[in-house]
Amino acid sequence: MKNTLKIFVVEDDKWFADLLAYHIKLNPDYQVETFQTGKELLQNMYKNPDVITLDYRLPDTKGTTLLNEIKKIKPNIPVIVISGQEDINTAISLLKEGAYDYITKNDETRDRLWKVLSNIKENINLKLENEILKADISEKYGFEKSIKGKSKEIKKVFELMEKAAGSEINVSIYGETGTGKELVAKAIHYNSKRKKKPFIAVNVGAIPSELIESELFGHEKGSFTGANVRRIGKFEEANHGTLFLDEIGEMDANMQTKILRALQEKEIVRVGSNKPVKVDVRIITATNRNLSTEVKEGRFRKDLYYRIMGLPIHLPPLRERNGDIPLLAVHFANEAARENSKGKVRFSQEAMNKLLKYSYPGNVRELKAIVDLAVVMCNNNIINPEDIIFNEVDTLDELLTEETTLEEYNLRIIKHFLDKYKSPTQVARKLNISKAKVYRIKNKYNL
Repeated sequence: MKNTLKIFVVEDDKWFADLLAYHIKLNPDYQVETFQTGKELLQNMYKNPDVITLDYRLPDTKGTTLLNEIKKIKPNIPVIVISGQEDINTAISLLKEGAYDYITKNDETRDRLWKVLSNIKENINLKLENEILKADISEKYGFEKSIKGKSKEIKKVFELMEKAAGSEINVSIYGETGTGKELVAKAIHYNSKRKKKPFIAVNVGAIPSELIESELFGHEKGSFTGANVRRIGKFEEANHGTLFLDEIGEMDANMQTKILRALQEKEIVRVGSNKPVKVDVRIITATNRNLSTEVKEGRFRKDLYYRIMGLPIHLPPLRERNGDIPLLAVHFANEAARENSKGKVRFSQEAMNKLLKYSYPGNVRELKAIVDLAVVMCNNNIINPEDIIFNEVDTLDELLTEETTLEEYNLRIIKHFLDKYKSPTQVARKLNISKAKVYRIKNKYNL
C-alpha cells in the first residue's frame, strides 16, 4: 500500500499556494512542494510526484500547454486544475486533454481538493493491490509451481507450456480426468502477454445443451422465458484474455457450428440479437476424449477440430510418471499439514512404497485425496501404510469409461491384479494368460 502521497502545488499566488499546502498537510500522509511557475515545476518533475494541482493561469504559460508538457513526462499522473474562472467550456476542454478534475477557486476549494486527493490515493492503492494480486497469481502459476514433477514426461509438458505461453496460438490439452488440465491452462494464461486480462473457465459438459449458447454468447432481455435482463456471455467476459473450454468433446453438433463461426469471424451474437459483437479471445480447450476418433466417427466437426487443435499438449497419467509420486505426495502432505495445523509430516518408507505400487485411476487428484486423508489419520506425524487408504471404487469399474488402446487396457488390468496378488504367476493364473505376457507388461512399464 502507498502510505505517503507526494503532491506538487503549482500556484503563482504565494498566499493561496501556502493556504493550499497548509490545508493538504493536515493529512500526515501527504507531502507537499509548491512552485510558482510552470518552468519550476518541469525542472522538478524528476522527483516523481504522485499528484499535481495546477493553477490554470501562470505568469509563464497557460494551463493547457503545461498540462500537455506534464503528460509527456508522466502520462498517467493525476493533474487537478484549479482556476479562478467558472468557464464550463474551459473545464471540459481541460478534462478532454487529460486533467483528472477541475476545481474553481472559492470558499469550497479546500474541501473539494481534500476529497479529490482522498479519491486519488484510494485509486492508487487499488491499482497497487491489483498489480500485487496479479504478480502473486503469476508466481502461483509458474510452470513448476502449478504442475509438480521432475520426470522426463512432465518436463516435456513444461517445454510445450513455455512455447504456448510465448505465442498466441490456440492450445488443446488432452489427458485423463484428474491430470491437471485446468492448472496447465491457467499457467499458460498467467505466463502469457494476456495475463493481465481475464481467464474464464467453462466446463462444457456440466451445462445443459439448451443453456450452453446463452452461457457462452450471452442473451438479450426478453429473448426467452426467464431472460429478465441482458446477460454477457463467457466470450465477452474473456475479451482480450483467455477462454478455457473444458470437456469440449461433450459439445453437441449444433453448438459446434456456432463456436466454429465465432472463432472464424472473431465475433459472437447474443441470443435474441442480430447484432454481432467483436471479441478478441484466446481459446484453450481440454478433453479426456480422443477427438481424432470423435471426428472419424462423425461426432465432432473436422473443421472445428483443426481450428482448436493449435498446439496440442498431452498430460500423461500418473501411472506413466511413477517417479513423480514421491514429490507430489510430499507436496500434498505439506499442504495438508499446514491446513490442519499438524506440523511437519513425513512418510515411512513402507507407506511410500505402498503409494508407488498403486495405479491411480483418478490420477493426481486421487493421490491428493489419499494423502490428505493420510495426514489426518496418521499418529506422531508419521504416515504409515495403514494410514494410506485406497478407495477401490473399483479400478475395473472405471476402466471402460474411457476409450483407449488395448495395450493401455492390458496395462491397467495387469497393474490392478499385480497390486492385489503381488505374484506374476498368480496374476497369470487369475487372468488365464501366459506368465510371459505378465512379465512383458511388468518390465516394460516398470511395475
